Amino acid sequence: MFGSLGFTEMILILFIVLIVFGAGKLPQLGEGIGKAIKGFKKSSQEADAIEPEAQAAQQQTAAAPQQAVPQPTAQVSASVEQPAAPVHSASRG
Repeated sequence: MFGSLGFTEMILILFIVLIVFGAGKLPQLGEGIGKAIKGFKKSSQEADAIEPEAQAAQQQTAAAPQQAVPQPTAQVSASVEQPAAPVHSASRG
């Protein structure tokens, strides 16, 4: 049925799920799984429809001549501030 899982293993898994989630949560769990599968199928179909459009746009971009865009140059200030020398007041008295 599901690869190497037999009927007995499936019954055991369903029994464990029933114990973990309880009988009240099983309909909600099934509904959530169903919505997830439906959403996955819908998004995969949308991705298949968008893929040819993306490839066409990519080919048009590759075929267009590349224009050189001048890069702005950064001006670096050469001024370096030096810390003030410490003032020592030595008073002997």
